[in-house]
Amino acid sequence: MSQMRPALDASWPFWPVVPLYPYGKRRTVRREAVKDTIWTFDQQQGIFYVVVPIRMTVVRLDKGGLLVYAPVAPTEECVAMVRELEGEHGPVRYIVLPTVSAIEHKAFVGPFARKFPEAQVYVIPNQWSFPVNLPLSWLGFPPKRTHTLPEDSAESPFQDDFDYALLGPVRLGLGSFEEVAFFHRASGTLLVTDTLMAIPETPPEIVSLDPYPLLFHARESASDPIVDTPENRIKGWRRIVLFTFYFRPAVLAVPGLGEVLRDAPRASDRSKRGYFGLFPFRWRADWLDSYKALYRDGQLFVAPVLQLLILNRNPAEVRRWVDQVTCWDIQRVMPAHLASPVAATAAAVRRAFEFVDHGSELPAGDLETIQELNQDLTRLGAIPPVSQ
Repeated sequence: MSQMRPALDASWPFWPVVPLYPYGKRRTVRREAVKDTIWTFDQQQGIFYVVVPIRMTVVRLDKGGLLVYAPVAPTEECVAMVRELEGEHGPVRYIVLPTVSAIEHKAFVGPFARKFPEAQVYVIPNQWSFPVNLPLSWLGFPPKRTHTLPEDSAESPFQDDFDYALLGPVRLGLGSFEEVAFFHRASGTLLVTDTLMAIPETPPEIVSLDPYPLLFHARESASDPIVDTPENRIKGWRRIVLFTFYFRPAVLAVPGLGEVLRDAPRASDRSKRGYFGLFPFRWRADWLDSYKALYRDGQLFVAPVLQLLILNRNPAEVRRWVDQVTCWDIQRVMPAHLASPVAATAAAVRRAFEFVDHGSELPAGDLETIQELNQDLTRLGAIPPVSQ
């Protein structure tokens, strides 16, 4: 069951820090994932209407109070929803930043912490920022309340409720990749940020609040009308999924600039919202086969970018982390993007990382753009060569 507060302000004036759609307006959808125990707070973000959920997870602590994993933008609407939980279960005691470099997660921690001035902030080690590596206090983190997460979860202040496992650091050219997975023992719930995902079959509720991005991508050409039907919403969502994970899947052709400009005057929507009629996409007739190969009945998987650009730089560290995580009695996984919660066991988590030893199972044609990016970044020294 989801909850929204349409009468409250969903504006976000600090959107230029992370200039992603929907910019200054961030609606929030709250769902109860585990009764009286775990709640998700979904917002959305994207580029060129390739919009996906970004998620904060809130967990009730056994001794009272709340832990917040991966904060989202603390709009008036979002904060009001958290205040409701505080009224029932106690104050926000801990705020966790579970990644080291992802600006779409890091940018909200400081503003969120200011809304909850009694909460202690925990970040994982080896934090860095780009293009300038700034201290966390310069990024808005409260210096007196910000702590580094102990490497051993038995030494954390929330050890009664959680185990956790640090993945990384996986050293890259500009910095490193690192993420922490939290395991809530009482509910058997694994919280992850970017390492694991699952694709929902239908558009997530937060994306469906304003279906225009879905309908924009459901078209075959600029001249096709924007028509809101359940079929078009699903069609647009599936294409957004392909963009999200492949950037430029093999089933997509990008017409030349001249053709795009010639088609623009005949577009069904030539407004600013419709990018003045610009629609640089041509989908092959078999595009749905590519989606089905990626979807895999909603199973857990690791995003191609992580498979081919990051985690394969330190497979030994990935194997160590997977061994640690899969020792837990996992019943569900809650990623910070796309579907959540996902019913899954430790065996399903392990299967998602089989690419480390056997290579990716995704279609080679769809991975071509990412493979080219891998070669270019390796040649430039932005990322190290692949390790064995």
